[in-house]
Formats: sequence, structure tokens, C-alpha cells
Amino acid sequence: MHIASTGTGPVILFLHGFPELWYSRRHQILSLSSVGYRCIAPDLRGYGDSDAPRSVSEYTGLYVVGDLTGLLDSLGIDMWFRALFGDNYYFLRFQVLLFSFFFFL
Repeated sequence: MHIASTGTGPVILFLHGFPELWYSRRHQILSLSSVGYRCIAPDLRGYGDSDAPRSVSEYTGLYVVGDLTGLLDSLGIDMWFRALFGDNYYFLRFQVLLFSFFFFL
């Protein structure tokens, strides 16, 4: 998974929708990292420089949530992040899954 990450401090995870990339959040990333936040913006599966799944069935919200939890684990983030930003229906579809996953761990 390709990510853009900069800054230190509380974590903000930026999620893009169709047909965007992490680059869509570049201005917010730079602004928020300059005031003390660690900003992380991945290219979700099949977008930008991230690998595409072998099957269309691997684009479901559960896979995306798995990717995001794996990303946070690989970056050593074991705390709650301060904010999660997304911008469209695609984001809203797996936002519920993501928060459900974290609440029921």
C-alpha cells in the first residue's frame, strides 16, 4: 500500500474516494502537519501506486478496513487517532465498518 505520511503528534488518517488519490489531500496534509499532527494518507487498494486486488470481490469494505488496520499496525499506531477524513459515499460505506471493527476489538 502506498502512503504519504508527514509530521509528528496525534494521528490524522485521510481517506480518499473515487476517483481520487492521497494527492487530493496534499494541502490539508501540509497544513495540519505544520501545526503538530501526524498526517497519513494512503492510496487505497487499486488506486494510484497501491496494488490492485486479483478479484473485484476483494474491493469490499471489509478488505479496505483490513488494509487500514494493517497499515496502522505496520506504522506502530496503537492509539486512537484524532480524526478520520473522507469525502464521499465510498468513504461513508466503510467508515461504519472501520469504527465497528475498532469498537468490538
